[in-house]
Amino acid sequence: MEAPHSPAAETAHPSAVRLTLASPEQTQELGRRLAKLLRPGDLVMLTGELGAGKTTLTRGLGEGLGVRGAVTSPTFVIARVHPSLVGGPALVHVDAYRLGGGLDEMEDLDLDVSLPDSVVVVEWGDGKVEDLSEDRLHVVIHRVVGNTDDDRRRITLTGVGARWADAGLAGLSA
Repeated sequence: MEAPHSPAAETAHPSAVRLTLASPEQTQELGRRLAKLLRPGDLVMLTGELGAGKTTLTRGLGEGLGVRGAVTSPTFVIARVHPSLVGGPALVHVDAYRLGGGLDEMEDLDLDVSLPDSVVVVEWGDGKVEDLSEDRLHVVIHRVVGNTDDDRRRITLTGVGARWADAGLAGLSA
């Protein structure tokens, strides 16, 4: 299944960073490094094909944020909250794949209540959660599809809004 087309993620943006990662381990490590840039109130939208590495990246975010519990795909529960073990923000991990109603359905999850004190990560959030915050980080993950052993991922991180103008995303490519 292809990820929803996201023109915003493909448009040149001053705070967009493009990376190529060779393995799931590198994707998880990117999550750990990205977690150092995140703060309460951040909204992170993840877009990519099934199996692209959205949950793997989120697992790294959880490790980097020092949250409780194993970060696994929330597909069947829709949302999981992972409280901080280190006094930082909680991680709210949402899978919006089965939600088709846009922000109305998302409001039932009370993400607007969680957002100010947490880092909210939404898989499959295109067209559904943009109105939660003027500032958000959009992460698009492309993987090689088909019957292959190629684990490479092309990742584009695009900061939207003033919050991401000088957030240090460029340092992730080092």
